[in-house]
Amino acid sequence: MNNCGLRAQIEKMKEQTKAVILSHYYQRPEIQDIADYVGDSFGLSQQAAQTDADVIVFCGVRFMAEVAAILSPGKTVLLPEPEAGCPMADTAAVEGLRRLKKEHPQAAVVSYVNTSAAIKAESDICCTSANVLKVVNSLPQAKIIFVPDRNMGQFVAARTDKEIILWHGYCYAHDGLRAEDIRKATQAHPQALVMVHPECRSEVAAIADYVTGTTGMLKIARSAEAKTFIVGTEIGLEHALKKAAPEKSFIFPDPNLFCSNMKLTTLDKVANSLKTLAPQVSVPGDVAEGAWLALERMLAVQ
Repeated sequence: MNNCGLRAQIEKMKEQTKAVILSHYYQRPEIQDIADYVGDSFGLSQQAAQTDADVIVFCGVRFMAEVAAILSPGKTVLLPEPEAGCPMADTAAVEGLRRLKKEHPQAAVVSYVNTSAAIKAESDICCTSANVLKVVNSLPQAKIIFVPDRNMGQFVAARTDKEIILWHGYCYAHDGLRAEDIRKATQAHPQALVMVHPECRSEVAAIADYVTGTTGMLKIARSAEAKTFIVGTEIGLEHALKKAAPEKSFIFPDPNLFCSNMKLTTLDKVANSLKTLAPQVSVPGDVAEGAWLALERMLAVQ
């Protein structure tokens, strides 16, 4: 079946199952185009929780679907591609984190939302790429165990007086961007603004005009006077950037900033997921409760 036929089929089944379709910015363009909401991982789960949908189809990776299940315990959460995981999130193991907590009993644990529900449940508080510094500085503890992204942890460490104990995970897509890639792009486009994700290496963040998450990049693209932007994040964001500011140009300095897991979801898989109401993602009650507390504490930070 062609894409037009699949889109029509998805729309029909979505109405029949009373479903809402969520797409992360890094998904394929055709997935973003059929979604009810396109956004970053935590924001999407919040939006879905506010709808009256019975079914949430999360076009993203597993930790995102887990958050949706935690925030919407009465809804059925579907992950169209069950193998869509996050290698960075997978580096954080519960037993390893428990050992680290024993080694640093006075430290608070801050976990990035890009972690499993089990890691969130072991944490004191969660954070997003947008509020990470605010969250860390809100805590009374002088020591912070930051899980799992070492690059984001280094970004925070350079901007706070607290001691940051790093977990050595990283996003292979963002970590692949080099400062030299940015310099070459700025030489070719000297008037461009440089915006990079905090999951990038510290030497990349150091030469950027803005270090911000995907939603922040979209806001900057809309509001800044610049006509050209050098963008240091996964290439899937280009689709949303062009929609947000069609009159502007977006340069991705490294075409290899590509998350293969994010590209596993297809229209066929979304259609089949709605047809079968599978694969479903759920979180055990005790884990969900602990994870929700960490998320709730994050939401309380002003």
